[in-house]
Amino acid sequence: MKEPIIYLDANSTTPPDPAVWETVRTVAAECYANPGSTHQLGRKARKSLEESRATTARVLCAQSKEVIFTSGGTESTNLALMGLAAAVSPERRTIAITGGEHPATAECADRLVKQGWKKVLIPLDANGLISTDQLHQLPWEEIGLAAIIYANNETGVIQDVSQIRTLCEQHQIPWHLDIVQAVGRIPISFHELGATAASFGVHKAHGPRGIGGLLLKDNVPFIPMSVGGFQEDSRRPGTEAVALAAGMAAMLSEWEQQQDTISRKLKELRDRFENQLEQQIAPLVINGRNAPRLPNTSNVAFPGLEAEAIMIGLDLAGICCSLGSACASGSAEPSPVLLAMGINPNLARSALRFSLHKHLQPADIDEAIRRIVEVVTRLRDS
Repeated sequence: MKEPIIYLDANSTTPPDPAVWETVRTVAAECYANPGSTHQLGRKARKSLEESRATTARVLCAQSKEVIFTSGGTESTNLALMGLAAAVSPERRTIAITGGEHPATAECADRLVKQGWKKVLIPLDANGLISTDQLHQLPWEEIGLAAIIYANNETGVIQDVSQIRTLCEQHQIPWHLDIVQAVGRIPISFHELGATAASFGVHKAHGPRGIGGLLLKDNVPFIPMSVGGFQEDSRRPGTEAVALAAGMAAMLSEWEQQQDTISRKLKELRDRFENQLEQQIAPLVINGRNAPRLPNTSNVAFPGLEAEAIMIGLDLAGICCSLGSACASGSAEPSPVLLAMGINPNLARSALRFSLHKHLQPADIDEAIRRIVEVVTRLRDS
């Protein structure tokens, strides 16, 4: 009999909670009108949309006017970086990013380079943290835009962005924070983080796909990427997805009420997973282990093996995991994130990402370990 699938790829996406889907269905049925229409059904849709905006702002510690609804994290990152970049004066067209960014950020930076910008890399140390010793050596007087991933999608490493904030404020540099993986896993306060802009989505934490947002400080020089509509204060034109916004608000509300319980459970499951792996498989390396990390993410290297071969074996054994970012997993090259940490390319090629979700139980972890050990042992013995 085929063994049940164990899903360990939450950093790619998660199944929406039933209550979230119920909210989406209800709002789609009852608030179907265009929220830009002035008749009573349009006003009803507008009321729902603004309630979702207020909830989103409250949970993420922002103001309602700072919330721009988008289709998700990738669009938000593009909107932020290209919109902020368009307002930068020509003499400061240098963007600073880390080597561990999500492809949305990395490729936006590359696009800016093609438009005549310069790019400088903020160095990472062996734990995946920003190298504070080298941070002050960057040409901050020339930099006009900075972008940092707050919680890494591959390693789960969480950055201390306080020095970035200080340097950007000191040199009047707008800066963007990618908080996609953090939302629904650790508490977020947009105001305390101090970023100019922050991109997020919710489908990594049991919210719906197709909805996300950009938190953007008020009165910041910003030129929208798109035109043709007044929606979202003309910063992101197009008819708003009222039902999906309500689903996102429902997910965020549930997280707000249960965040301590969810975070604690995820960390207990992750620690159980890593401890059992280390006890039963050697050699083995957990990348970023000595840094603060998301409670659900383990990036594990299996020296001497190819990650792709392990992943195929695990897939056949009913274990869903990932080579790294789902937005870049078509590449056969070693992870740029791991290379930026100074990890040997051969070791990087042996790394898999296991990311847990709140519906897993200890028995699921134990069974996953049994199957992983079986696959890795078979490959090493072959």
